[in-house]
Amino acid sequence: MKTMPRRLPQLNALKAFEAAARHVSFTHAAEELCVTQGAVSHQVKALESQLGIKLFNRERQRLIITDAGREYLAVVRDAFDRIAMGTERLVQRQSSGALTVSTSPDFAAKWLVHRLGRFAEAHPAIDLRVSATMHHVDFTREDVDIAVRHGDGHWPALHVTRLCTEHLFAVCSPRLASSVHQPSEVLKLPLLHLDDRTAWTAWLEAAGVANADAIHGPILNRASMLIDAAVDGQGIALARTALAAWDLINKRLVRPFSIALPLSKSYWIVCPKATAGLPKLVTFRDWLLAQARDDTRQLEALVESTGRVRGARQRQNAGQMRRIAAPARRKRQ
Repeated sequence: MKTMPRRLPQLNALKAFEAAARHVSFTHAAEELCVTQGAVSHQVKALESQLGIKLFNRERQRLIITDAGREYLAVVRDAFDRIAMGTERLVQRQSSGALTVSTSPDFAAKWLVHRLGRFAEAHPAIDLRVSATMHHVDFTREDVDIAVRHGDGHWPALHVTRLCTEHLFAVCSPRLASSVHQPSEVLKLPLLHLDDRTAWTAWLEAAGVANADAIHGPILNRASMLIDAAVDGQGIALARTALAAWDLINKRLVRPFSIALPLSKSYWIVCPKATAGLPKLVTFRDWLLAQARDDTRQLEALVESTGRVRGARQRQNAGQMRRIAAPARRKRQ
């Protein structure tokens, strides 16, 4: 016949007993627990009543722990120590250890991979694991902590933070950039297309190049391949801000023109709402945002620098044209 387990004592009663036994004083135990001396005495009496055992002898204003009390104190302290250690391990697990990130192959290849060393150096306690996949992860079914998604940001069931705003603009290698001076001149180069040829038509229209034949050049189905082909000098491509940032900052790519098309979709950091506040998720999200802000600052500086260089070249070319035209005017005179 099974015996029913004894009801566990109240935690407050155990805390009162442990403190009173350690201080050998209800008064000092009360000061530590921020309660009254009477409350501690009441909790200990209730514990003694539940156990049916006398834990303390009270003699002439002195508190003397009994043999049974001393034996029970060892058990209670061991239990508290185990709870403390288990709690510490649990808290550490929230701020360190494995962190699995899901993102697209393009974002992983062109944005995240280059920066993994920086994150590892700054946060060595977090074991980052990157899963590159095209599908949007299902956090309820897959062992993934956080994701970077491309889209409109409308995922009501998730905690969502925009990583950056994005534009579409022309990029090419520095060598090819030296051969184009007007937007219409991109048509002299191989045009690199992503999925179809509609993006180049839209960009040329925005640049004021009407009725342009933008159907030549290869079509690729991955943005990372498109950018790598442009870096290799195989043509000029239209790239999104986030994916082109690393190569622009490191001068493997340049923007020959400032024309940019705003995009409605961008990259977002997403995770379940229930875990959004976990320390290691907060750490990784803050790091991603800091990296994106730094990219924005450097890209803006590059645009300003390119504008100054282009303006100086235009003034130089205009001066040369005036010097060439001056002798001709004098001859006519």
